[in-house]
Amino acid sequence: MAKKGNKPSEVFISHSNRDRAFVTRLVAILRKNKIPFWYSPKHIIGAAQWHDEIGKALARCDWFVVILTPRSVNSRWVKRELLHALNSARYEDRIVPILVRDCDLQRLSWTLDQIERIDFRASFDAGCCDLLRVWGMASKAAKGSKRTPRR
Repeated sequence: MAKKGNKPSEVFISHSNRDRAFVTRLVAILRKNKIPFWYSPKHIIGAAQWHDEIGKALARCDWFVVILTPRSVNSRWVKRELLHALNSARYEDRIVPILVRDCDLQRLSWTLDQIERIDFRASFDAGCCDLLRVWGMASKAAKGSKRTPRR
């Protein structure tokens, strides 16, 4: 379970490129709430060795968010990034799975069932409130939700 109330210095966002529309909405909320993030389409410039840039970001960020959809659980790169985070002491109690659509979590890791997830399936705004609450923050985007993170 993620430690509550510890604002990130930088969040790594692991996702499938095919889920870009959701991630774009999410990073807008992070930006609005002044939470630094690393998101590959925004931070990897042309001609960069993208696998090296991902590695540098994983070594630098202090929180790991994984976007869970049928597309992401089938992504080889999402799996590699998650396995790195699960094996890294820097991410202990700082991995936040975000459930966007029903999917088979076992395809990524059998340990995901043991980590509290934030459920965005019913409401994007309520999910944002729950995510920001993990870091001890109230959302500037969706005030008023009283939902709590679910397993």
